[in-house]
Amino acid sequence: MTTLAPTLYLRTFPRMAGWLRDLILVTAGAFFVAILAQVKIPLPFTPVPLTGQTFAVLLVAAVLGSKRGAASMAFYIALGAFGLPVFAGGAAGVAYLGGATLGYLIGFIAAAYVIGLLAERGLERNLRTSILPFLAGTIIIYACGVTWLAVLLGSFSKAVAAGLVPFVIGDIIKLFAAALALPAAWKLAK
Repeated sequence: MTTLAPTLYLRTFPRMAGWLRDLILVTAGAFFVAILAQVKIPLPFTPVPLTGQTFAVLLVAAVLGSKRGAASMAFYIALGAFGLPVFAGGAAGVAYLGGATLGYLIGFIAAAYVIGLLAERGLERNLRTSILPFLAGTIIIYACGVTWLAVLLGSFSKAVAAGLVPFVIGDIIKLFAAALALPAAWKLAK
């Protein structure tokens, strides 16, 4: 059995009551994703905008761990479903969830869980291994997002062209930025 390492948030906030700490940080993670979702660049050739959401998802998941990271992403989606303008460009509501980005949003939950699991094993702590959790999370987000987009567009190749290809370079940059940020945050926490 693998011994789990404390995530960055447990190391940073060890004395605060567990449920209160979790509530505050899960909520803060959801709002961090909401804030970076407002950094939106619409692309004329795809229904999916370029946002800072995925970068935020990577960071929140690695900091909070598997269960709390996934809970934070579920809470983020729930906030948007209930009408708070947290999605890209201030979008909100249940109707928005039926659109082109639903698969990516669901992918945020799954990716957060997997990234968090890998962070609980200490992979986000140094530059040699920090890319692995974020690469896994990015692949999960794309798998969910492109699959849902293929359903909407009726074609997997169209979904790849509209929901993957335009974002690869930006997401590689976000992935490397997260892989640099987490080891640096660990050094600051020590």
